[in-house]
Amino acid sequence: MAKTALVVGASGIVGSATADLLMREGWTVHGLARRPLEQAGLLPVAADLQDAAATGHALANLRPDAVFITTWLRQDSEAENIRVNSAMVRNLLNALRSGGSTRHVALVTGLKHYLGPFESYGKGALPQTPFREEQPRLDIDNFYYAQEDEVFAAATRDGFGWSVHRPHTVIGKAVGNAMNMGTTLAVYATLCRELGRPFRFPGSAAQWEGLTDMTDARLLAKHLLWAATTPAARDEAFNVVNGDVFRWSWMWQRIAEWFGVEAAPFDGTVQPLETQMAGDAGLWSRIAEREGLTEPDLARLASPWHTDADLGRPIEVVTDMGKSRRLGFTAYQPTDDAFFDLFTQLRADRLIP
Repeated sequence: MAKTALVVGASGIVGSATADLLMREGWTVHGLARRPLEQAGLLPVAADLQDAAATGHALANLRPDAVFITTWLRQDSEAENIRVNSAMVRNLLNALRSGGSTRHVALVTGLKHYLGPFESYGKGALPQTPFREEQPRLDIDNFYYAQEDEVFAAATRDGFGWSVHRPHTVIGKAVGNAMNMGTTLAVYATLCRELGRPFRFPGSAAQWEGLTDMTDARLLAKHLLWAATTPAARDEAFNVVNGDVFRWSWMWQRIAEWFGVEAAPFDGTVQPLETQMAGDAGLWSRIAEREGLTEPDLARLASPWHTDADLGRPIEVVTDMGKSRRLGFTAYQPTDDAFFDLFTQLRADRLIP
């Protein structure tokens, strides 16, 4: 395969990590975003995927061999999520059709494939854990399914191969990202340290006591590249997690120690971060000014609603990686180290003090 890639959502957690890896591996990488960020070596493409004509114009001269779709837009209802996000995938793939160069399209979705969309997240009849790729879709509307169907239809029409990647909660760096647990917890711990506020686990007893796993954005990028360049991975859907499992009762203490705060005892009640951090925007702005931080807007760093959704689930969540392992993907990432690497990077980039 020639080495020209289009990373869609290049300014996000997964997209930026994927672009970095591809460039290190010698690929020519175009990064598409509505407002592309400056990234060394990345060829920016500005496009709003909701606008079919504008997308076609922006991509008219691109001839990518591989396309990595790592973006979505959150809407007020699942019906709108389906309408908007399926159209974005459709507009993208229609725009690339005339070039005829695309050999592989990778779509990043997630465990809401098994847990259901935000409107019914973790409720109703769910498949048993560990989640396995052969488990059928839930009998419920889900924008991940709609995105998949757009990719499948275009692949049948245009003859390219595809892969679908279902990470658990992703750990990585991005500013202005809608789903960003790692930075959210870093900001929360910083605020707790500043005020002497208890560092309280915000989620459910099931998450505190049960097993779970997560996905480092760097490992997910490796998985995306592996699937795009491995014939046996063509036309397959994959779970992708770090390879370890942990309990939040252990991880919470590890994070507290890194920030030099004391982990408060967990009393079994859900105490959402969205409530705990509701009045903290002004304080964060003052901390940012005092410490010379680069982002004073708390809303661009923290996504409490998403962290609450993940940590508030009533069931433990463990993900099977057997399918990838059998086909040769063996990368592994300890999740506590993934958090610590992120926190170190956030500090080096002056996003946290």
